[in-house]
Amino acid sequence: MAPHRPDRPDDPAAATAGTQAPQGRVTWGFTASLDGFIAGPAHDMAWLEACPPMDGEVVARLAEPVGVIISGRRGYDAAVAQAAERSELTSEAYGGAWDGVEIVLTHRPEELAGDPSVTALDVDVAEAIRRAHELADGKDVQIISADIARQALELDLVDELQIFSAPVMLGDGTRAFSVPGGRRIDWELVGPIPGAEAGFGRLYRPRGTAGSGAEAEGREAG
Repeated sequence: MAPHRPDRPDDPAAATAGTQAPQGRVTWGFTASLDGFIAGPAHDMAWLEACPPMDGEVVARLAEPVGVIISGRRGYDAAVAQAAERSELTSEAYGGAWDGVEIVLTHRPEELAGDPSVTALDVDVAEAIRRAHELADGKDVQIISADIARQALELDLVDELQIFSAPVMLGDGTRAFSVPGGRRIDWELVGPIPGAEAGFGRLYRPRGTAGSGAEAEGREAG
């Protein structure tokens, strides 16, 4: 991975430099099935109903630091197509407890022009994160797309992983992390997420990468 960025909020130099406003973290957050999927076939999310429920105060505490969410076009399209079938838990970020800006990365942003709830951008991942930081105004930027997160990891732009576990196996769908040829990324356990013990909520920070794999592919992310 690239050297530690001096603008990260846990860097002492950034705290004392006084040359720029504090910048929030870039987090990657998801719930995974026991066999490692974050979405079922056709982006089905109904399986999330099997997750142990979290107290509303815990959900609100997790949602509060997030200023901007970055998602992918395939996930957006699936949410629109399944709107009539999804509950609030699976159709709204943090079950409706979150309020902020959602950026959808797509090669065809004009197709989303009629949806005021999202900001559609046709830019690379680094530029999307840069713009997200501007919009977040010091709050965190959270990635919820596996493909966008993979590309951000290649660029050393992920500060924290927030992962939860669902007591189900799906057998197929969107894997949390998939790179042809393999790509090793080591993580450091920061600790449990208070209040999310039933869902095995954990926080990790990236240590580094090793191994080989394909370079980042197109941005029509899931």
